[in-house]
Amino acid sequence: MKDETMTVILAGGEGKRLSPLTDNRAKPAVPFGGKYRIIDFTLTNCLHSGLRQILVLTQYKSHSLQKHLRDGWSVFNPELGEYITAVPPQMRTGASWYQGTADAIYQNLYLLSRSSAKYVVVLSGDHIYRMDYAPMLKHHKETQAGLTVACMEVPREDAGAFGVMEVNTQNQVIAFQEKPEQPACIPNKPQSSLVSMGIYIFSMDTLVEVLERDAINAQSSHDFGNDIIPGLIDSERVYAYQFGGAEGRVSQDAYWRDVGTLDAFYQANMDLLAVQPPLDIYQPDWPIRTYEPQLPPARTVSSATGNEGIFINSMISDGVVIAGGSAQNSVLFPRVSVNNAAVVINSILFEGVTVEEDAHLENCIVDKHVTIPAGTVIGVNKKQDAARFQISEQGVVVIPSSYQFPEVDQLK
Repeated sequence: MKDETMTVILAGGEGKRLSPLTDNRAKPAVPFGGKYRIIDFTLTNCLHSGLRQILVLTQYKSHSLQKHLRDGWSVFNPELGEYITAVPPQMRTGASWYQGTADAIYQNLYLLSRSSAKYVVVLSGDHIYRMDYAPMLKHHKETQAGLTVACMEVPREDAGAFGVMEVNTQNQVIAFQEKPEQPACIPNKPQSSLVSMGIYIFSMDTLVEVLERDAINAQSSHDFGNDIIPGLIDSERVYAYQFGGAEGRVSQDAYWRDVGTLDAFYQANMDLLAVQPPLDIYQPDWPIRTYEPQLPPARTVSSATGNEGIFINSMISDGVVIAGGSAQNSVLFPRVSVNNAAVVINSILFEGVTVEEDAHLENCIVDKHVTIPAGTVIGVNKKQDAARFQISEQGVVVIPSSYQFPEVDQLK
């Protein structure tokens, strides 16, 4: 599979709805789950699925992402024809940046043409899920499809937020609608619809032909969902591959999330704290790979006043020290410090955050390298919080990276 398949990961997303977490990094580089970056899940799927020729198309504020690829994903051997290569816009087809998902690959067709690959796997670098792509590729070959689209079944009333695939009884796609008001249902399942996950396998000839045709279409938005898929249905064999089946090596939790908003990102992290998490990151033979610095183990310690450091139903990463404070139902990234009598509840603290004594955080996301001053209360009084921080629709307070509190904080 290695020599006949090339993988392209679209990782240039700006992620405006995740601001301020994306103010200084691309969406795929946003930290997730206590130790990972969002793109780690897609790259891990590739690693375990035997996909070893990977192009990562970057664009927006890509330094953090490229550094992470260098530090955590230099695992393949180029002498064996294996690689993970970051590809920024080359402007080989004109003076523009990537104008859409399809245009991003069109601008790099020269890289595909230099390979001997017969198939191209196109993935997004900003979704949280675990999937073995090998059975999907096998299905693509067996059906002799020009395009196979990974889909998941959702209740019909929820399908309007996605691209909906209308299929026949053989799962061949006969129509595609982007965010329809009346979604098509699955044959013999009137209450369910199949929605696209943004995971595609193309036969190489089909991909080259459709991208070259799309590039000269002045009316096209150069997007896979809006333009490429609808344009292929009448001329090519397009099949839906249903996510969450019994095939493949990954345990089928059938979890997939587009963490494109602050609330979706927050909830996906909180999902990991459930008694039985809907996303299984503990499968022994499907470890999620990432970059891990050399840090001491996490620890709790009593403060000088006798308060015990405690954490309850929380994820605690290496280098975390809870010294007389407490963390409850929270996700703490490396090098976080929670000091005497400080309380962290229902919150996500990125690397290097310090919570000083008597501070109180609730329903917060705190980006890297922030010190919460002693006695500060955040997440309790929405009016006060809104005066200085962004608050999500569901009330999550987000403190941007390296935020500096006033020396005398008037909003404690």
